[in-house]
Amino acid sequence: MKLLIDGNIILDVLQKREPYYIDSAKIWKMCETNLVEGCVSALTFANIVYVMRKELNAEMINEVMKSLSLIFTFEDLSSSDISTAAEIQWDDFEDAIQAATAKRIHADYVITRNIRDFKKSEIAPFTPAEFLARQ
Repeated sequence: MKLLIDGNIILDVLQKREPYYIDSAKIWKMCETNLVEGCVSALTFANIVYVMRKELNAEMINEVMKSLSLIFTFEDLSSSDISTAAEIQWDDFEDAIQAATAKRIHADYVITRNIRDFKKSEIAPFTPAEFLARQ
């Protein structure tokens, strides 16, 4: 099973965000142990670095990238993802790019805490808790 993992899930684990940390860490562990294939958009990594910019220096960014790439498959951001996102005209362009990427890579689900912005997604979105309840 292939999952597109949204940035908020990665940040929940990296920053130990409560009350989301436990369920997000379980999704992370499923990817790490190959129970599922966890995919992350290259755009997500850029967003993570931006959000954590005060916590990371250049060396730490490299270490985070190396660590994440051992667990997740990084999917390139393509011009077709951007075009598709522009065509579907969602309010949140970044989430539209995530949905377009999920479709292009044939993900089974998008794992996000931001279900509301994925309501028009062709790939079903689930929060970590919802996904875990289905397993």
